[in-house]
Amino acid sequence: MEENHCRRFFEEQFRHQVAAGDLQLNPFERRVLPYVEGRVLDFGCGLGNLAVAAARRGCSVLALDASATATAHVAAIAANEGLDLVVERRDLRTYDSGACFDTVVSIGLLMFFDRSTALRQLQSLVASVRAGGVLVLNVLIRGTTYLEMFDQDEHFLFAPDEVRASLQGFEILEDVVERFAASAATEKVFLTIVARKKPSAGGR
Repeated sequence: MEENHCRRFFEEQFRHQVAAGDLQLNPFERRVLPYVEGRVLDFGCGLGNLAVAAARRGCSVLALDASATATAHVAAIAANEGLDLVVERRDLRTYDSGACFDTVVSIGLLMFFDRSTALRQLQSLVASVRAGGVLVLNVLIRGTTYLEMFDQDEHFLFAPDEVRASLQGFEILEDVVERFAASAATEKVFLTIVARKKPSAGGR
């Protein structure tokens, strides 16, 4: 899998977090966990805190990430606890499950792709939600000035309306914009959307 600045950045961060035992659900994961049920796709699972929490609650989870450190860590937990949790290391710029899920989750990932890839993979995630199922999406949006973890040519800050426009046929359950101070007087601006696909919208 091709290396870049972003992958190196997170590989190092994940190693530090595993060594430090820093494995708590982040605020976004805590907010959306109550919506996660049934057969779950966690697209960009990172260290798998949400995937593991969902599997412990009885969900059947497919967790995907590009990080060797992250996927090995999640796989070890799944094996040790006998969870219904499959972990795969994949290049998520091109991955398409071709399947349908009750819950599709992507937290803090799509902004690390170039624009065309981010929009294509967003549409793939939308299509992977079964009728009546839930999509959980969290991305950095325009207004974000903290860019340290991005590759110069491979990132994309969504406009909030761009994300919402992709959810035709969904009922929006949560739509939250949050701002967080970052280093050197910069700021991260996140959009978190939880949406349920209407039965008439169909699925794969």
